[in-house]
Amino acid sequence: MYAQMVKSEATKDDPEQLAAFQARVDADEKIEPKDWMPEGYRKTLIRQIGQHAHSEIVGQLPEGNWITRAPTLERKANLLAKVQDEAGHGLYLYCAAETLGVSRDELTEMLLNGQMKYSSIFNYPTLTWADMGAVGWLVDGAAIMNQVPLQRTSYGPYARAMVRVCKEESFHQRQGFHVMMAMANGTADQKRMAQDALNRFWFPALMMFGPSDKDSVHSSQSMAWKIKMNTNDELRQKFVDETVPQAEYLGLTIPDEKLTWNEDTKEYDFTEPNWDEFFDVISGNGPCNVDRINMRQKAWDDGAWVREAMIEHAEKKAARKLAAE
Repeated sequence: MYAQMVKSEATKDDPEQLAAFQARVDADEKIEPKDWMPEGYRKTLIRQIGQHAHSEIVGQLPEGNWITRAPTLERKANLLAKVQDEAGHGLYLYCAAETLGVSRDELTEMLLNGQMKYSSIFNYPTLTWADMGAVGWLVDGAAIMNQVPLQRTSYGPYARAMVRVCKEESFHQRQGFHVMMAMANGTADQKRMAQDALNRFWFPALMMFGPSDKDSVHSSQSMAWKIKMNTNDELRQKFVDETVPQAEYLGLTIPDEKLTWNEDTKEYDFTEPNWDEFFDVISGNGPCNVDRINMRQKAWDDGAWVREAMIEHAEKKAARKLAAE
């Protein structure tokens, strides 16, 4: 439905403007907020950046669950810093989306009423401390795989926001790997917890790249506009190829009996995620969907007085300035 909307809107644009716009994109020029752009391009960016921003904010929730239960003061400080980073990432991305003419209030309302989504991975529970390692290693590892190419995306504010995000995500991934390494080299129970976390997060991490290319409704146009730089399947394959040796180093087993090295392709063959589960989760039926949205709704409602006070202050300040003139 959305793809049809984008296509129909694109046909309303002047053909010469569209051709000139595409030529700029093909030449790797950055598109800036005041530049002309197709309406479909703008709306696709709002959808992608908005979903990205929501994912950073909602992504704090499964980790925030463990801040008070971290096993050491150092681990607590590290986790607090990571959650703070993710809040910052959300704000960078909301700012980038605002340059497209949509406010963060509107984006939040679209999340709460179901018009916008966030990454499916955050609808799975974090049951043990080892999950904090798996989230950092696998989830942030998959995020980095997605986000590093976006530093070259065609929309300037988005590309620039991703530079700092990627630097900080790399710390998060290493932090998670360090937790997994400590668990895998600890007691028998700790190694069992690490393997259990890997077992539960492996396939949801593979789902983070989005549906298979044959089922993706946005990829072709987004690739042409350089909003996306790689297909979902390309990124998923790269993630598997880089992560399997890391698991072997940890002494952990990837939970996929079909995982084998393919000498012809020089890549790993692996089992596809359960796409029925993926679509079920993003439709709101995952283990934690209701809890996540309820928490965002509560934060939105609890913060209403702050937003109202800031608006009132801005209006009074503008009125005083006008009176002085």
